[in-house]
Amino acid sequence: MTTESETDSNKTSTESSPGGKTANSVSPKVFIPTLYFMEGLPYTLVNLTAVVFYKNLGADNAFIGSVTSTLAFAWTLKFAWAPFVDLYGTRRGWIVVAQLVLAALCALLAVCASLPGSILLSVGAFALIALASATHDVAIDGYYMDVLNKQQQAVYVGVRNAIYKIAVLFGQGPLVMLAGYVAVAAGGNNLSAGWATAFSLCCVLFLLFGILHLFILPKAGDSTGINLPDAKPFESFDEKPTLLGNLKRFGSVLQTFIDQERIAIICLYIFIFRFGDALMLKMSMPFLLDTKEKGGLAISTQDVGLIYGTVGPVFLLLGGLLGGYLVSKYGLKKCLLPTALIQSGAIPLYWALAFFRPENYAWVYAANSFEQFSYGLGTAAYTVFLLSVVKPQYKAAHYAIATAIMAFGLNVPGYLSGYLTEWLGYPNFFLVSFLASIPGIITIFFLPIKEEKAA
Repeated sequence: MTTESETDSNKTSTESSPGGKTANSVSPKVFIPTLYFMEGLPYTLVNLTAVVFYKNLGADNAFIGSVTSTLAFAWTLKFAWAPFVDLYGTRRGWIVVAQLVLAALCALLAVCASLPGSILLSVGAFALIALASATHDVAIDGYYMDVLNKQQQAVYVGVRNAIYKIAVLFGQGPLVMLAGYVAVAAGGNNLSAGWATAFSLCCVLFLLFGILHLFILPKAGDSTGINLPDAKPFESFDEKPTLLGNLKRFGSVLQTFIDQERIAIICLYIFIFRFGDALMLKMSMPFLLDTKEKGGLAISTQDVGLIYGTVGPVFLLLGGLLGGYLVSKYGLKKCLLPTALIQSGAIPLYWALAFFRPENYAWVYAANSFEQFSYGLGTAAYTVFLLSVVKPQYKAAHYAIATAIMAFGLNVPGYLSGYLTEWLGYPNFFLVSFLASIPGIITIFFLPIKEEKAA
């Protein structure tokens, strides 16, 4: 078990070397981006890429919103098995195995896309991907908190959020674009061939990154100058792992999370802050794809992929890096509200697109670019807040609880989004999305955030 003096020595060693790298280790600058790209991609497949996939198959918005949001409950419930990721094996091992499993499931999804009338079968494949991905997230987020000290976490939070969002944009952009172009090239509009190709590419990516992480992720005993995930957070318990002992540990995890100042306000903020974002994001791509008669912009599948896959990632990266820098320099208390206001301010741009329905795609590019920048900026501060509510002995489990609450806050509005668009129409729907973001901003004033010194 690592002693306090060893921990202090480790931190000193890490902080004395740029990026936390020492003589015999791989720098976090290398593996933090690769880990969070792999964390973002399966989430995107289930929550966003599937939206376009089912839209191409002719499904209505109500089906799309309700099904993809229901599948996303795997991320909401992941806290229930998060302690077992801490208890059994190592987080590094969980990461590698999960990525290989996700490779196999993407291969299954490619088969589903090739079969006629395979909507229900594809829903099952997406459900398995959601379960594997949620477990994968628990391991990665725990590993992140193990290998970086508090200062590094604040610095790298912009990188991890930007890379995560780039994975999201990859699933919304190049992957969708690939499906569209292959569909046209295969003759007529062969969407089955297009999506089979896109999901096969995902299979290859998970396989390659899984093998890469097997070799580059630091193990316990490597000279990294940091605490590593092979040490268990439950070493203070004397009994050997049993079902009863594991239940006790799970109760301890929940109790230590609950025993925080203003925990009700903290949970409320985590739950409602992204309501407006969740509504807008779930239906933004169906809005671009829908016909003019249905209130959409009638943009082709490949052009939607082009919009999300070109300038958007650049602005996302800029926003994420700037957000991480501002929080590390000025502290969370000074940054959380301003960045939240900027993030919320992107939603009315989609209302403007829905109201005016411009023929020039430049307006769509502009709205998407600002939305990506504001997302990177706002989510950097939001993630630092999530990291601040975890206790050291239960890093992975506490963060899983916090992100599960966040995921539930995304699922509820996401589930309703399709029904709301059919009831309200796109302009009124995006207006409601903006209004839904306001309560989360108000709760910031009541959060127990301590004043921090500027770096």
